Amino acid sequence: MTIPLQSGIIYGPVNSRRLGRSLGVNIVSTKIKTCTFNCVYCQYGLSRVGEEHMNDIRWYPSINEIIDALENVLTILDPKPAYITFSGNGESTLHPGFPTIIDQIKEIRNTHAPEAAVAILSNSSTVTNKVIREALQRLDKRIMKLDCGNEETFRRYNQPLPNIHLEEIVNGLKQIDDVTIQALFSGGGGGNYTDDNIYDLVAKIKEINPTSVQIYTLDRSYPSALISPLTKTELIKIKNLLDKENIKSAVF
Repeated sequence: MTIPLQSGIIYGPVNSRRLGRSLGVNIVSTKIKTCTFNCVYCQYGLSRVGEEHMNDIRWYPSINEIIDALENVLTILDPKPAYITFSGNGESTLHPGFPTIIDQIKEIRNTHAPEAAVAILSNSSTVTNKVIREALQRLDKRIMKLDCGNEETFRRYNQPLPNIHLEEIVNGLKQIDDVTIQALFSGGGGGNYTDDNIYDLVAKIKEINPTSVQIYTLDRSYPSALISPLTKTELIKIKNLLDKENIKSAVF
Protein backbone atom coordinates (compact mmCIF):
# COMPACT_ATOMS: atom_id res chain seq x y z
CA MET A 1 0.00 0.00 0.00
CA THR A 2 1.36 3.43 -0.97
CA ILE A 3 0.10 6.98 -0.46
CA PRO A 4 -1.30 9.48 -2.99
CA LEU A 5 0.97 12.06 -4.57
CA GLN A 6 1.01 15.59 -3.20
CA SER A 7 -1.81 17.39 -5.01
CA GLY A 8 -0.28 20.86 -4.95
CA ILE A 9 2.92 22.86 -4.78
CA ILE A 10 2.81 23.60 -1.04
CA TYR A 11 1.86 21.00 1.57
CA GLY A 12 1.94 20.83 5.34
CA PRO A 13 3.42 21.97 7.59
CA VAL A 14 4.21 18.39 8.56
CA ASN A 15 5.87 17.27 11.76
CA SER A 16 9.03 15.76 10.34
CA ARG A 17 10.96 13.33 12.53
CA ARG A 18 14.19 14.94 11.29
CA LEU A 19 13.27 18.61 10.70
CA GLY A 20 10.43 19.33 13.09
CA ARG A 21 7.71 21.67 11.73
CA SER A 22 8.44 21.62 8.01
CA LEU A 23 6.57 23.26 5.13
CA GLY A 24 6.92 21.13 2.01
CA VAL A 25 7.53 22.59 -1.45
CA ASN A 26 6.76 20.23 -4.34
CA ILE A 27 8.23 21.68 -7.54
CA VAL A 28 7.71 18.62 -9.73
CA SER A 29 4.55 17.23 -11.31
CA THR A 30 1.41 16.59 -9.28
CA LYS A 31 0.33 13.92 -11.80
CA ILE A 32 3.04 11.27 -11.50
CA LYS A 33 6.28 10.72 -9.60
CA THR A 34 9.12 12.59 -11.30
CA CYS A 35 12.32 10.93 -10.17
CA THR A 36 15.57 9.48 -11.44
CA PHE A 37 15.21 6.65 -8.90
CA ASN A 38 12.48 4.08 -8.37
CA CYS A 39 13.37 2.99 -4.84
CA VAL A 40 11.77 -0.25 -3.67
CA TYR A 41 10.59 1.60 -0.54
CA CYS A 42 9.12 4.71 -2.22
CA GLN A 43 5.95 5.80 -0.46
CA TYR A 44 4.50 6.94 -3.79
CA GLY A 45 4.89 3.58 -5.49
CA LEU A 46 7.07 2.32 -8.31
CA SER A 47 5.61 4.15 -11.33
CA ARG A 48 7.30 7.31 -12.57
CA VAL A 49 7.26 9.79 -15.45
CA GLY A 50 9.22 8.79 -18.53
CA GLU A 51 12.78 10.02 -18.82
CA GLU A 52 11.87 11.99 -21.97
CA HIS A 53 9.72 14.33 -19.84
CA MET A 54 12.28 15.03 -17.11
CA ASN A 55 13.95 17.90 -18.97
CA ASP A 56 10.71 19.31 -20.38
CA ILE A 57 9.83 22.56 -18.59
CA ARG A 58 6.17 22.01 -19.47
CA TRP A 59 6.07 19.06 -17.08
CA TYR A 60 6.77 21.28 -14.05
CA PRO A 61 4.96 24.19 -12.38
CA SER A 62 6.33 27.55 -13.46
CA ILE A 63 8.67 29.54 -11.24
CA ASN A 64 5.99 32.19 -10.75
CA GLU A 65 3.42 29.55 -9.71
CA ILE A 66 5.85 28.16 -7.14
CA ILE A 67 6.78 31.53 -5.66
CA ASP A 68 3.18 32.78 -5.57
CA ALA A 69 2.02 29.57 -3.87
CA LEU A 70 4.69 29.82 -1.17
CA GLU A 71 4.14 33.53 -0.54
CA ASN A 72 0.37 33.02 -0.21
CA VAL A 73 0.88 30.35 2.45
CA LEU A 74 3.66 32.06 4.39
CA THR A 75 1.68 35.31 4.55
CA ILE A 76 -1.06 33.68 6.62
CA LEU A 77 0.72 30.76 8.29
CA ASP A 78 1.08 31.08 12.06
CA PRO A 79 3.26 29.84 13.63
CA LYS A 80 5.87 29.94 10.92
CA PRO A 81 7.68 26.71 9.99
CA ALA A 82 11.13 25.79 11.23
CA TYR A 83 12.01 24.63 7.72
CA ILE A 84 10.86 25.27 4.18
CA THR A 85 11.79 22.01 2.49
CA PHE A 86 12.13 20.99 -1.14
CA SER A 87 10.50 17.57 -1.23
CA GLY A 88 7.29 16.14 -2.68
CA ASN A 89 6.59 13.90 -5.67
CA GLY A 90 10.13 13.19 -6.78
CA GLU A 91 13.52 14.83 -7.19
CA SER A 92 13.32 18.63 -6.87
CA THR A 93 16.65 19.30 -8.58
CA LEU A 94 15.19 18.02 -11.87
CA HIS A 95 13.20 21.25 -12.29
CA PRO A 96 15.03 23.19 -15.06
CA GLY A 97 14.65 26.38 -13.01
CA PHE A 98 15.90 24.89 -9.72
CA PRO A 99 18.79 27.36 -9.12
CA THR A 100 16.53 30.36 -9.72
CA ILE A 101 13.79 28.89 -7.52
CA ILE A 102 16.22 28.58 -4.61
CA ASP A 103 17.15 32.26 -4.78
CA GLN A 104 13.55 33.43 -5.05
CA ILE A 105 12.34 31.18 -2.24
CA LYS A 106 15.06 32.58 0.01
CA GLU A 107 13.84 36.10 -0.75
CA ILE A 108 10.27 35.13 0.19
CA ARG A 109 11.58 33.42 3.33
CA ASN A 110 13.52 36.50 4.36
CA THR A 111 10.36 38.59 4.11
CA HIS A 112 7.74 36.32 5.64
CA ALA A 113 9.56 33.71 7.79
CA PRO A 114 13.12 34.92 8.45
CA GLU A 115 13.74 32.32 11.18
CA ALA A 116 12.97 29.41 8.83
CA ALA A 117 15.78 27.47 7.18
CA VAL A 118 15.51 26.39 3.55
CA ALA A 119 16.35 22.70 3.12
CA ILE A 120 16.19 19.90 0.59
CA LEU A 121 15.59 16.17 0.75
CA SER A 122 17.35 14.94 -2.39
CA ASN A 123 18.20 11.55 -3.86
CA SER A 124 21.67 12.95 -4.78
CA SER A 125 21.43 11.77 -8.41
CA THR A 126 22.14 15.20 -9.91
CA VAL A 127 25.21 16.12 -7.85
CA THR A 128 27.33 15.21 -10.88
CA ASN A 129 26.14 18.53 -12.33
CA LYS A 130 28.27 21.51 -11.23
CA VAL A 131 25.35 23.95 -11.63
CA ILE A 132 23.21 21.83 -9.28
CA ARG A 133 26.04 21.52 -6.74
CA GLU A 134 26.48 25.29 -6.70
CA ALA A 135 22.72 25.77 -6.24
CA LEU A 136 22.62 23.26 -3.39
CA GLN A 137 25.35 25.20 -1.60
CA ARG A 138 23.02 28.20 -1.37
CA LEU A 139 20.55 26.24 0.76
CA ASP A 140 20.70 26.29 4.55
CA LYS A 141 20.58 22.49 4.83
CA ARG A 142 21.31 19.74 2.32
CA ILE A 143 20.01 16.27 3.23
CA MET A 144 21.25 13.93 0.52
CA LYS A 145 20.37 10.28 0.04
CA LEU A 146 22.96 7.49 0.04
CA ASP A 147 21.49 4.08 0.88
CA CYS A 148 24.00 1.82 -0.83
CA GLY A 149 27.73 1.26 -0.83
CA ASN A 150 28.13 -0.78 -4.00
CA GLU A 151 26.71 -0.61 -7.52
CA GLU A 152 24.95 -3.98 -7.36
CA THR A 153 22.87 -3.04 -4.31
CA PHE A 154 22.32 0.47 -5.66
CA ARG A 155 20.78 -0.81 -8.91
CA ARG A 156 18.55 -3.29 -7.09
CA TYR A 157 17.48 -1.12 -4.15
CA ASN A 158 17.29 2.42 -5.60
CA GLN A 159 16.64 1.35 -9.21
CA PRO A 160 18.21 4.43 -10.85
CA LEU A 161 18.02 5.37 -14.50
CA PRO A 162 20.66 3.49 -16.55
CA ASN A 163 23.01 6.48 -16.92
CA ILE A 164 23.27 7.10 -13.15
CA HIS A 165 26.10 5.39 -11.27
CA LEU A 166 26.96 5.23 -7.59
CA GLU A 167 30.64 6.17 -7.87
CA GLU A 168 29.77 9.36 -9.77
CA ILE A 169 27.25 10.32 -7.06
CA VAL A 170 29.85 9.75 -4.33
CA ASN A 171 32.34 11.94 -6.22
CA GLY A 172 29.72 14.67 -6.51
CA LEU A 173 28.82 14.52 -2.82
CA LYS A 174 32.50 14.87 -1.91
CA GLN A 175 32.44 18.29 -3.59
CA ILE A 176 29.55 19.66 -1.49
CA ASP A 177 30.32 21.38 1.81
CA ASP A 178 28.34 20.77 4.99
CA VAL A 179 26.29 17.90 3.62
CA THR A 180 24.04 15.61 5.65
CA ILE A 181 23.65 12.04 4.40
CA GLN A 182 20.32 10.26 4.81
CA ALA A 183 20.43 6.46 4.65
CA LEU A 184 17.28 4.33 4.75
CA PHE A 185 17.81 0.71 5.68
CA SER A 186 15.40 -2.17 5.34
CA GLY A 187 15.57 -5.91 5.89
CA GLY A 188 14.17 -8.78 3.87
CA GLY A 189 15.33 -10.31 0.61
CA GLY A 190 14.95 -6.99 -1.22
CA GLY A 191 16.54 -4.85 1.49
CA ASN A 192 19.97 -3.26 1.84
CA TYR A 193 20.69 -4.46 5.39
CA THR A 194 23.48 -6.83 4.41
CA ASP A 195 27.02 -6.97 5.79
CA ASP A 196 28.59 -6.26 2.40
CA ASN A 197 26.43 -3.22 1.69
CA ILE A 198 26.76 -1.77 5.18
CA TYR A 199 30.56 -2.00 5.24
CA ASP A 200 30.82 -0.65 1.69
CA LEU A 201 28.46 2.21 2.58
CA VAL A 202 30.44 3.17 5.69
CA ALA A 203 33.57 3.34 3.50
CA LYS A 204 31.77 5.59 0.98
CA ILE A 205 30.47 7.86 3.75
CA LYS A 206 33.98 8.14 5.16
CA GLU A 207 35.13 9.35 1.71
CA ILE A 208 32.38 11.98 1.60
CA ASN A 209 33.09 13.20 5.16
CA PRO A 210 29.57 14.57 5.82
CA THR A 211 28.56 16.82 8.68
CA SER A 212 26.28 14.03 9.92
CA VAL A 213 24.42 10.89 8.85
CA GLN A 214 20.72 10.26 9.44
CA ILE A 215 20.01 6.54 9.88
CA TYR A 216 16.42 5.41 9.61
CA THR A 217 14.13 2.64 8.43
CA LEU A 218 10.68 2.17 6.93
CA ASP A 219 8.09 4.31 8.68
CA ARG A 220 5.51 4.91 5.96
CA SER A 221 3.88 2.79 3.27
CA TYR A 222 6.12 0.99 0.78
CA PRO A 223 5.39 -0.94 -2.42
CA SER A 224 7.75 -3.92 -2.23
CA ALA A 225 6.76 -7.11 -0.41
CA LEU A 226 10.44 -8.08 -0.24
CA ILE A 227 11.49 -5.49 2.36
CA SER A 228 10.70 -4.97 6.03
CA PRO A 229 11.46 -2.42 8.78
CA LEU A 230 14.50 -2.83 10.99
CA THR A 231 14.57 -2.66 14.75
CA LYS A 232 16.22 0.20 16.60
CA THR A 233 18.88 -2.24 17.77
CA GLU A 234 19.76 -3.05 14.15
CA LEU A 235 19.99 0.64 13.27
CA ILE A 236 22.23 1.28 16.28
CA LYS A 237 24.64 -1.38 14.98
CA ILE A 238 25.10 0.77 11.87
CA LYS A 239 25.60 3.85 14.02
CA ASN A 240 28.28 2.03 16.01
CA LEU A 241 30.23 1.35 12.80
CA LEU A 242 30.07 5.05 11.92
CA ASP A 243 31.12 5.97 15.46
CA LYS A 244 34.27 3.88 15.02
CA GLU A 245 35.13 6.04 12.01
CA ASN A 246 34.43 9.25 13.99
CA ILE A 247 31.46 10.03 11.74
CA LYS A 248 28.64 11.84 13.53
CA SER A 249 25.27 10.11 13.13
CA ALA A 250 21.81 9.81 14.63
CA VAL A 251 19.14 7.11 14.54
CA PHE A 252 15.59 8.18 13.69
